[in-house]
Amino acid sequence: MISIVDDDRSVREAVKSLLRSLGHDAVTFASAEDYLGSDCIRDSECLITDVQMPGMTGFDLRDRLIAGGYRQPIIFMTALSAEEVPFRANEAGACGFLRKPFTDERLIECLNKALKLANARALHAFELA
Repeated sequence: MISIVDDDRSVREAVKSLLRSLGHDAVTFASAEDYLGSDCIRDSECLITDVQMPGMTGFDLRDRLIAGGYRQPIIFMTALSAEEVPFRANEAGACGFLRKPFTDERLIECLNKALKLANARALHAFELA
């Protein structure tokens, strides 16, 4: 399952529609707080989150997930033009960074990278067990 967190409903629905057309299960959340309060955290293979949202930012969300022991790959997206945002996403360990508006191809590229990482982590955890 892929989780999408963005305060913009049109972005959430567009990304969800694309992911479903590619055969992925996708769920959406209007805020980081909604996602953290859901049961989807454990089942998310990948998180796609906006950087700037009311309340908790995408970077804050990432920090909370790490503190809780969750390590799913994260793709950050933003409409912010600030130069430091991609740098900060990279420093946060992002699997991908999307500047809105982005193409379907760019999202798919980031998603493929993230899912490969998720599968590698799952295989490693299985080998350790």
